[in-house]
Amino acid sequence: MFHRVFEQYQRARTQFVQAVAELATRPQNIETLQNAGVMALLRPLLLDVVPNIQQTAAMALGRLANYNNDLAEAVVKGDILPQLVYSLAEQNRFYKKAAAFVLRAVAKHSPQLAQAIVNCGALDTLVICLEDFDPGVKEAASWALGYIARHNAELSQAVVDAGAIPFLVLCIQEPETALRRIAASALSDVSKHSPELAQTVVDAGAIAHLAQMIFNPDAKLKRQVLSALSQIAKHSVDLAEMVVEAEIFPVVLTCLKDSDEYVKKNAATLIREIAKHTPELSQLIVNAGGVAAVIDCIGCCKGNVRLPGIMMLGYVAAHSENLAMAVILSKAIPQLAVCLSEEPEDHIKAAAAWSLGQIGRHTPEHARAVAVANVLPVLLSFYMASESAEDLQVKVLPHDPKARRLFVTSGGLKKVQEIKAEAGSLLQEYINTINNCYPEEIVRYYSPEYSEALLERVENYQPVL
Repeated sequence: MFHRVFEQYQRARTQFVQAVAELATRPQNIETLQNAGVMALLRPLLLDVVPNIQQTAAMALGRLANYNNDLAEAVVKGDILPQLVYSLAEQNRFYKKAAAFVLRAVAKHSPQLAQAIVNCGALDTLVICLEDFDPGVKEAASWALGYIARHNAELSQAVVDAGAIPFLVLCIQEPETALRRIAASALSDVSKHSPELAQTVVDAGAIAHLAQMIFNPDAKLKRQVLSALSQIAKHSVDLAEMVVEAEIFPVVLTCLKDSDEYVKKNAATLIREIAKHTPELSQLIVNAGGVAAVIDCIGCCKGNVRLPGIMMLGYVAAHSENLAMAVILSKAIPQLAVCLSEEPEDHIKAAAAWSLGQIGRHTPEHARAVAVANVLPVLLSFYMASESAEDLQVKVLPHDPKARRLFVTSGGLKKVQEIKAEAGSLLQEYINTINNCYPEEIVRYYSPEYSEALLERVENYQPVL
């Protein structure tokens, strides 16, 4: 009799957690579950004597916390975290995966929630999980650590201080592709905030292992690897040189031809982050055929995937006359002109305008190369378009003498004077902004009435005999 009662009770608990876990997979059920006080009902089941009930309760909590900030906060306020952390160290691999999933689901929403996870002592336990024999446990722990680290430098530093980095570097060497992806992503999340944090990743020997994985056929892994190398290289010349020394060129250029859009974008971002630092690093990229490869990449993709490549051309050209000429000879200007005309997004047009400015600003020869591509009328039309973002307008006519001169010699300033704008209109403001870049007599010279006024003065002039 007693046996049957306990059996029924266990069956009921099992059915309950399984039903909640199932309901939590569908967004339309979340609010109803929340209103029914499901958090408080799940908490004691995390301590259940039956391991399967514990795991399913943790899984249900993770799914709920994953949905929104409120539910994640309910996990923190319901005092559920200490229980999870305690059990994370004690229980079997299924429970560990589920518990790490809850920690990740809570951490992802905000720095405050991620901090709550750090405060309850989760980091040490998650790092222990990185040593687990089960790849799924390592993966779940790597994921949670990455989600904590991605918010800010302080949280990243806490992950570093807990000793996670050497274990994450070991994880990227494991045979399981999924684990390698998540571990590479976590290293990227740690590296992005500061040179010091990136240096801890470098000191653990990450670069060599990441560089080898550029050859890997798995697109999702390549995305994360390229991202991690970008986040390391972006901070300083020294870090960028260390990435280059891992012999990523020319192999990284093959990623610009990858069928996966994110692999292309991340490869172009990595090349941009290296090129921006010094003329020497840019020259190395030019010598490896990097400029031509980036231009080809821009030509065969659209939208935001183009953006890092567009900017990379500007960074290379900005360093010196010779590098700008190398960019011109690689036929960058026609491709940037296409981006200016084709792209609907202002920030991409602005980047193309900026890069063209960097190419054209060195000498009259450079400026001519930009002018003959007929981009100035296009730039002018953007400047005049009232819906263009201010950022784009500011970059169209940079306050630099060569650009101002080019604007005059290409007929741009004359065109501006021919535009009829209402007094006080936005268009009139733009015209005034352009005119203010030039001396008053120059503006007058190019205004349509000037020649008539001049002839009138000639006719009315009384010579002194």
